[in-house]
Amino acid sequence: MTVRATARGAERGSLDGTTADVIICGASFAGLAVARELAGCGASVLLVDRYELGERATSACAAPTPWLHALGLGEAIRQEIPHMRFITPHGSVRYRLPWSWSAFDYRHLCQLLYAQSDARFHTAKVQGRANLDQPVEGEGEGIGVVTDRGVLRAPLVVDALGWRRVLGESGYQPPNAPLSRGLEVHPGAHSGDLDVWIERSLVRRGYGWRVPAAGEARVGVASYAPADHVRRPTVELAERLDLEAVGYQGNWFPHRLRPAAESSIFFVGDSAGHCFPLSGEGIRTAFYFGIACGRELTAVLGQRSSRTEALARYAAFSAGHARAFAIAGRLQRLVPALPPRMLTAGLRLLGRQPLIDRSFGWYLDQAHPSFAGAGQSVGRKQSDPRRSSAGGQPPVQANQGA
Repeated sequence: MTVRATARGAERGSLDGTTADVIICGASFAGLAVARELAGCGASVLLVDRYELGERATSACAAPTPWLHALGLGEAIRQEIPHMRFITPHGSVRYRLPWSWSAFDYRHLCQLLYAQSDARFHTAKVQGRANLDQPVEGEGEGIGVVTDRGVLRAPLVVDALGWRRVLGESGYQPPNAPLSRGLEVHPGAHSGDLDVWIERSLVRRGYGWRVPAAGEARVGVASYAPADHVRRPTVELAERLDLEAVGYQGNWFPHRLRPAAESSIFFVGDSAGHCFPLSGEGIRTAFYFGIACGRELTAVLGQRSSRTEALARYAAFSAGHARAFAIAGRLQRLVPALPPRMLTAGLRLLGRQPLIDRSFGWYLDQAHPSFAGAGQSVGRKQSDPRRSSAGGQPPVQANQGA
């Protein structure tokens, strides 16, 4: 019987020599999505993270509602948000979206995802890979993962540890890296819309936000320029809204894709740059690419594929999204450079409902929730699980009650 308990205190002994069929490093959105996809395959899956499950949120914790329902995570939703409002120094524009956002409880969502997996979980700080300078010999050879509780080993290893890419050959060091930085506070408040501020006086290159979460306001600021600090504008935005700057949390997040496979390691989520530029949205893409990675691992475990083949297919699948990420990256550079009046006029023009439906439909299509139920290898034509229904609109309604 699988023991699903986390060691604490004196029980937190050595894990040195522990082996598994799959080791997933990182137990947030991406890592848990991989573990969920491996459920029922009969393999030994070990999930490790330096924090307890759901202990440390680093984002506003909002995602497209259809994705949460597609993954069976509706119980974690705190507030559904059908409208977005964009605010500039010259006015505001309110959009009714073709799909809604939902703010959710991070701990509850992590627990729900974990409950759908067969993985064992241990708290352990991953420090790197053992013998990184030596090539992996064969398909069945174990890869060593060095932690503060000893060396773990498995033939299949996933790095879902975030932007630091701990198991990679080289990492990023901010501020000289393609990273954005974000910070938010969590005062008590009630509101209905997801508000976005695009004001250079607030943040030179970036945006501010307020995400309503059933009695809590998640207020924050993100800067695309990693050298620009965000604490002052975060406090300023909270004060503008007559809210107290309490409950700080923040993190760096990438805005450029990185190789999703390297030295026999699978990289998922922020460690592979799976955070959409412009919006800085990384939760949906962590689910999406985590599922894709899990399907390739399942094929290896079922002896339908080799590790080498799975790494190549998964890397190609990730790289196949480069065009969409590049478009969003260009918009990330363009939007802050637009004269404020021109930006406001553009937002109002986009506010026509057919344009809203088309643009936000395209945005959701880049990692569509139908992929959660596609049940196919990522090696197939990637447009299959992401195709839109007739008329160019994504089949969102079919997923709302999934």
